[in-house]
Amino acid sequence: MTGETAIAWPMAGEMEEIENLSFEDALRALETIVRQLESGDVPLEDSISLYEKGDKLRQHCQKRLDAAQARIERIVTGPDGAPTGTQPFDAADR
Repeated sequence: MTGETAIAWPMAGEMEEIENLSFEDALRALETIVRQLESGDVPLEDSISLYEKGDKLRQHCQKRLDAAQARIERIVTGPDGAPTGTQPFDAADR
């Protein structure tokens, strides 16, 4: 590898570790994994493990992005189309 430390979570509780990461931390971890895999310096078995962790990180990031998008879509607009406020994304439509 090129001076980067491999990200290694314990197998048990790995999803809980990922679920506790902020979007930014998960994205940084995913970027590190991508760089490691692109380097070609990682043995095959380690590459498979890194790929699996990367996929879990990608899913976590996507989940966070989807939640943010849902919140944005719940911005309430007035009759003229201008934003008049916000509404929690889980609130019933009015």
